[in-house]
Amino acid sequence: MNRIVISESMEAAALERFPPGIDYLYDPTLVERRQALLASLGVAEALIVRNRTQVDRALLEAAPSLSVVGRLGVGLDNIDLPACRARGVTVYPASGANKVSVAEYVIAAALQLIRGGAYALGPQMLAGAWPRWGAVGGEIEGRVLGLVGFGDIARSVAVRALALGMRILAHDPYLDSDDPAWAGAQRSSLKPLLAGADIVSLHVPLTPETRHLIDATALAGMKPGAIVINTARGGVVAEADLAAALRAGRLGGAALDVFEEEPLSAAAAAPFAGLANVILTPHIAGVTAESNARVSRVTVENVLDGLGLLDA
Repeated sequence: MNRIVISESMEAAALERFPPGIDYLYDPTLVERRQALLASLGVAEALIVRNRTQVDRALLEAAPSLSVVGRLGVGLDNIDLPACRARGVTVYPASGANKVSVAEYVIAAALQLIRGGAYALGPQMLAGAWPRWGAVGGEIEGRVLGLVGFGDIARSVAVRALALGMRILAHDPYLDSDDPAWAGAQRSSLKPLLAGADIVSLHVPLTPETRHLIDATALAGMKPGAIVINTARGGVVAEADLAAALRAGRLGGAALDVFEEEPLSAAAAAPFAGLANVILTPHIAGVTAESNARVSRVTVENVLDGLGLLDA
C-alpha cells in the first residue's frame, strides 16, 4: 500500500527522512510508464515529481486519496493547478532550493559564450595547433545583463553579475516598483531591455503570455551580437527563430537548458546542428550534487508537513 509515490529521481538519502512505518514507493521509471504510475496511486496520499510527470486530471482521477504533490524544483507547468485546487490537492514546490545552481549556470554560460570559442580549442591543441588568435572573445565586466523575470533565481543571478562588474536591467510586471528587490537593478519594460542588453537571461514560467516570448520579432529587436540564455522553461523561446538568428550572425550565442520537447530528440535539436556558439544541456541547470540534496530534503519535508507527519 503506497502512501507516498515518487515517480522521478531524487537523492536517496532524503528518503531516510520518512518516519518508520510510512509506506512509500520510489520508482524513477514511473515517469516513463504512465499506466504503471496511475496504477500505483490507488491509495496514495502524496506524490513527488520533478518536471516530467504530468499531474493532470487523469492522474488525479486515478488517485482519489491524493492530498499532497511535492515538486522537486520550482516550475509548475507540468501540474494542472486548477484541477489540483478543485480536488483539494496542495502543491509544494521546493522554492529556493536550487537557485544557487541555476544562477551559477547562467553566469558560467555567459562567461563561456562571451569568451567565444576559447574553451573549445582542446582538439586543435591536441593536434599540435596553436590557435592563439582564433577565439579571443571578450570580457563580461561592463556589459549589460537583461533579466526577464526578477524572482528569486534572477535576483541570485543579479548578485553574481554585479560582483563581476555588470549592469543589470530587469523586467517583471508582477513585482511592485517599490520592492526592495530592485536595489542594484534598473527596472525596464521588455523592449528596451532586449534592445539594451548584451546578455538576456530568461526567468519566467511558461504561460499563454510567455509562450514564444522570445520569437523572431523579439530577437530582431535585440542588440547585434547579444546572447540568449534560457534556464526557465522550454516554449518561452521560439527555438527555430533563435536558430535562424544565430545562423544569420545576428546573435553572439545562446545557452539552452530547457526545450519545447523534452527529452530533446535529434529532430528537434537539428536546427542548432553545426552552430559553434550554442550550449545545449538536458535541463540540468538547477541540478548539482548540492542542490539535489537540498531539493530532495525540502520536498520530503514539505510532503511530510502536508500530511501532518513532519515531526512524527
